[in-house]
Parts: sequence; C-alpha cells; structure tokens
Amino acid sequence: MSSSTLTGLLNQVAGIFPSRPAIFVSGKFDLTHAKLHELVERAAAQLLAAGVKQSDVVALTFPNTVEYIIMFLAVIRVRATAAPLNAAYTFDEFEFYLSDSESKLLLTSKEGNEPAQAAAAKLNIPHISATLPSADSEIILSATQSEIDHTESLSKLTNDPSDVALFLHTSGTTSRPKGVPLTQQNLYSSVQNIKSVYKMTESDSTLIVMPLFHVHGLLAGLLSSLGAGASATLPAAGRFSASSFWSDMIKYNATWYTAVPTIHQIILNRHLSSPEPVYPKLRFIRSCSASLAPSIMAKLEETFGAPVLEAYAMTEATHLMTSNPLPEDGPHKAGSVGKPVGQEMAILDENGVVQEANASGEVCIRGPNVTKGYKNNPEATKSAFLFGWFHTGDLGFFDADGYLHLVGRIKELINRGGEKISPIEVDSVLLSHPDIAQAVAFGVPDDKYGEEINCAVIPREGSNLDEAEVSRFCKKNLAAFKVPKKVFITDSVPKTATGKIQRRIVAEHFLAQISTAKVPKFGA
Repeated sequence: MSSSTLTGLLNQVAGIFPSRPAIFVSGKFDLTHAKLHELVERAAAQLLAAGVKQSDVVALTFPNTVEYIIMFLAVIRVRATAAPLNAAYTFDEFEFYLSDSESKLLLTSKEGNEPAQAAAAKLNIPHISATLPSADSEIILSATQSEIDHTESLSKLTNDPSDVALFLHTSGTTSRPKGVPLTQQNLYSSVQNIKSVYKMTESDSTLIVMPLFHVHGLLAGLLSSLGAGASATLPAAGRFSASSFWSDMIKYNATWYTAVPTIHQIILNRHLSSPEPVYPKLRFIRSCSASLAPSIMAKLEETFGAPVLEAYAMTEATHLMTSNPLPEDGPHKAGSVGKPVGQEMAILDENGVVQEANASGEVCIRGPNVTKGYKNNPEATKSAFLFGWFHTGDLGFFDADGYLHLVGRIKELINRGGEKISPIEVDSVLLSHPDIAQAVAFGVPDDKYGEEINCAVIPREGSNLDEAEVSRFCKKNLAAFKVPKKVFITDSVPKTATGKIQRRIVAEHFLAQISTAKVPKFGA
C-alpha cells in the first residue's frame, strides 16, 4: 500500500498502536485501532462480494455512527469513491446528489432513510444497510450477492494516491453546488497537515461535534485523529448535543475539539445558563468554517482556559488551508485565520500579480491537498485554476507577520454606492454588543445606492434588545456608510447543515418577510 494514501497511513497506525482506542461510541462500546482495521477489511471484502468495483461511487447517508466510519473506510479501501450525504436531505435533494455523483450504490444505517431510498429506487440504485451489533461482532450488510469469500481478492487490491476516494459538493454560495473529487493523496496530505499544525499524537482525544458528511468533521475531527493513533468519541445521539457535550468530553478524556462558531456560541450560552462544576483541561479549541468574532474568541478562552485557534478551510483544499498556531509555536491572533499549513498560498490581484503584505486580493492556493478540478464542469474548473493557482473566491490579505486576514467572499462584499463593505467586519461589531447572541450582516438591493446593508440579530436570553439600540451601537462603532439601514430582531437565522450562515439565503429569508419588498433572486 502506498505511503501517501490515507488507507496506507491508517494501516500503519493499526500496526503501531494496535491496542490504543480509536473510536468510542458514547455509552456503548469502543474499538481499538487494530479492531477498527479488521472491521474495515472485513466490510471491504463484503463490498467486493456486493459487486462494488474500482472507481464506483458509493453514496453513504448516516448519522455520526461507527457504521458510517467503517463503511466509509471500507469503500475507499476497495478503491471506490465515497460520497457522503446529509441524512436530512429531501427526496429532491437526494435525487440531485445521487444522480450528479453517478452513484452505483446507496449505503444507510439499519434504520434506513426513506427519502434517500425512494430517490435511489427511482434512479435504479441498489440499497444496502449496515449495522455493527457489538464491538466483538463484524459489520452486517443487509444484502451481499455472493457466497464467495473475497478476502483474497481484497489482499490483491493496492490503493493508489491517485484513486478518487471522496466526492463532495461545495456549499454553492452563489450557484448550484459543484462536485469536488478528492483523491487518496489529497486526504493523506490534509491529515498530515492537520496532525502537524496541532501536534497531534496517540495521547489526544476528541469529541466529534461536526457532521461527518463534510470535510470539517470528517478530516479535522475524525481522520486526523485516526491518522495520529488518537481517539475520537461519537455522541450517543449521533450528532452534537449541548446537554451531553461536557460529560462526554470529561468521560473520554478529550484534549481538544473543533466546531463552527455557531456551536461555540451554543456551548458558551449553556455555560452562562447552567455551568458545569468543572471543565477539562484542553490543549486547544479549534474554530473553523465561518468567521469567529474576536469577542466570542475572548469569551471562549476566558471561560474554558484554553487557546482558541481559528482556522480557514474549504472542500476543494480537502479542508485545512491556514491555522493559527499552538501557543508554543507563535501567537494566535483574534480576527486572523493564521498561517498557511503544508501548501503554498498567495494573494493575487485580478491580473494574477502577487500582492505585498497588507494589500487585499484573492486568496489562492496550490499543494498536494488541493483538488484537480470539478466533476463534469470544465468551465468552473477553468475559472477556478488561473495563473497556476486555485482561486478560493475569498478576499484577504497577509499582515507583516504572514498571518492571513479574510475580508469576505468576493461575491458577498456589499457595494454601497461604490463603497465596499465587509459583512464580516459588521458581524464582529454586532457580536461585541453584550446583549447580542448571534448576528449576520447582508446586502440587499437598493434603488439609490445599488446595494444597502441590513442585519439580523438574535438577542441574548432575557435581554430587552430593540432595533434602536442596535442602530445606536453600530453608529458608535462603525463608519456611517457601514451602519445597517434595517435591523431584523429574530430568534433564528437560516443555516446550512454544517452551521454555516450563507448571507444570500439570509437576505432572501428576511426580505421575503417585507411584503412590499421586491424579493431578488440571488445567484439564480
């Protein structure tokens, strides 16, 4: 097995740390690295028996369960491509993703997923369920077409760095989602980058907070832990639960966790309403996938006594691009996403010229963790790979110390009469108000200025926050042209499955509430 494949790395880890725990299933059982490896190999032989061939795309839709982990690793072991899907999708969404990925098989838990199975049936895609009854059994698949033992044919299969192992879709902030194929080498490179920047060892342990159908949870939480010989705990509910979060962190000796700002805020709010008697000593807390306001970062550090390291990532880079370092390796800066990790990064202007420190431009990357292009989308691939770099669509600059600061998505910058406004900056000001729990700024069409700025805020429980107070606070802390013209006080804002806030969708949601407004179709 090649050394620069994820499968090869996990094989090595099982040999070096066979008896160390790999997966804890909260309240149920745990698996060592050797046992996990054995289960994956047996499941892979069953997939071969079910007729799965090299390069076949296999869709998986599960909660965060041990069966998902085993089947994901088994799919890539047989040189097929795993396409994880959000279990909360509708029939139409499943139909789109199963069709667009050209899936040949649908894998689910024993409980199944009705919309996914109905969409698969419509597309004539077979369905198999997987269950692991106990730690000492093997995984049971509902249907395998062969009585022949495929262990020998599996032993002849050698994973290659160029095998497409993972297929995901981008969030699609401006258009329909694009398909991103990621290879064994992409996965291996990203895992090594994550391990190195956070100095992960077999002594580490994390609780999986993020869903495993996206790169944040899958790469940063799960695969980097497994690749370091460390352990990952799956919550009993199969997803994040604020009520059991700290008890699981303490019980399974967690040393760190990674989450989106929305979840960090939920954890903070729970501390304010019902604090735990004691909090574990963590090496670090990681924040990624959306901008973390400096005020939230300060509150997290003060409350839980651990450095909060903000990172920057995207699907096309197999997750990690930059991160703030651990304290022993340098300062971590509020408002910055840190330094590039294991890849080249440059700030380019629209002509492909590299910008100096403190000059804004598009953040561009290249390295072994970066996808080669979008599936069946040569136009999107061509426009993303210009001047020899992958273009992220994010605007940012390096400071004098080489730390990256993000200004926002190029297409999300608000252009108010020629003045460019970063919604991230407005978010940060809003979130520094003591009575604001969550906030999001967004652009709306305006007859006079072309675009105007609005915002939606969720007040902290028990506060009497009103629109006038939000406006007063903004006028005090922002230049006049950056002050939101309209403030929506609300109890929720629409989010994606991973907790990301997409300003386009938020804008549509709140504009639709104003009956007189002409609701624009963003990104249509």
